[in-house]
Amino acid sequence: MSKYNRQELAVYGLLWFILFLAPVLGQYASAFRSDETAFEWAAVVPVWHQLGLFFSVFLIHNFLLAPLLVEQRRRWLYFSLVVVLLAVFVLVQCSSRPDGPKGGPDRSLSLNTPPPHGGERPENASFSAPSHDGRPAFEGEHRPMGGPGKPGPREPRFNGERPPILGQYDAVAFIIMLLMLGVNLGVKSFFRQRADRERLAQLEKQNLEQQLEYLRYQINPHFLMNTLNNIHALIDIDGERAKESILQLSKIMRFMLYEGAKQLVPLSRELTFTQDYVGLMRMRLTDRVKVSVSMPQQVPDSQIPPLVLITFVENAFKHGVSYRQESFISMAVQVADSQLHFTCRNSKIPKTDEQHGGVGLQNVKQRLDLIYGNGYTLKIADLPDIYDVSLTLPLLPS
Repeated sequence: MSKYNRQELAVYGLLWFILFLAPVLGQYASAFRSDETAFEWAAVVPVWHQLGLFFSVFLIHNFLLAPLLVEQRRRWLYFSLVVVLLAVFVLVQCSSRPDGPKGGPDRSLSLNTPPPHGGERPENASFSAPSHDGRPAFEGEHRPMGGPGKPGPREPRFNGERPPILGQYDAVAFIIMLLMLGVNLGVKSFFRQRADRERLAQLEKQNLEQQLEYLRYQINPHFLMNTLNNIHALIDIDGERAKESILQLSKIMRFMLYEGAKQLVPLSRELTFTQDYVGLMRMRLTDRVKVSVSMPQQVPDSQIPPLVLITFVENAFKHGVSYRQESFISMAVQVADSQLHFTCRNSKIPKTDEQHGGVGLQNVKQRLDLIYGNGYTLKIADLPDIYDVSLTLPLLPS
């Protein structure tokens, strides 16, 4: 049973407890106000009997019929069964209503009933059918039964029988029952919607985690492929530097294996990882490529999603380095007002047929959308000779 089902049952239990307690409190209040009035259970039991009928119908509707509409959407079956349930309720209600001979006021007239209009009943007079003016007629008393030449109307005799139609008390009980069923549907639908919203939020969270995991798995092979290509090119240039680059690569891969799978990492580790990557890339560059990196001296104790900045840095080294002409890469990181400001500018080199870009940038944009929504700013200026990236995102507390 979910927490929303328990909350729904708690609401029903509290309401019915108050309803069954109300007549008891009413008797105590009446006895407290008047010293001559004593507490009488005989006045409470009939009310409980009527509430018991309502409670029985409520149990049937709540646990058997309402789920057909709220959960299964079987409208025709629900309304058909509700009509049957209300019909049974009306029959039981009519057979146990308090009017008539069973506890209610007797509607028949007796010999002890004083004649209306202040008249006195003649001695030795017996009861007969009432006259047209509504007063009972007695033997020895002359009453005109109609106008000249017109017989008087026949009035029904009151013999204590209930009329075969719904009385006023039955109609009120029927309306209360309809309201009770409507409230039951409203409360059940309310808690059902809350449960559906929570379930939808959980599904969206799981989907978000799966998308982020998929994007991280795409980043790792993409990054590793480019790095290995760089080391392969460095082996032909300088073997010792290639060995150093392999050690540097092991540090980078350790971060990617143990930190890259997390949702958030400390900002200091992400910046250290970025610096290690830049140092690895510098090993194979010539003096024609100018690389400048600016990092803050003091890093706040904040967190950031892993492997976000490295995508732009990797893209700069992939498309902004040339061995035939002067090229440059310039990146800077600033922290202010709990926000990270990252800029990366590089020269643009004409693409060859073997270069295929764009996958990493698309992945990082999707990750930022999933994590921050509209809470970050990414501006990319793709100029003829310069590629400029500016990223501002909020830092999350540790």
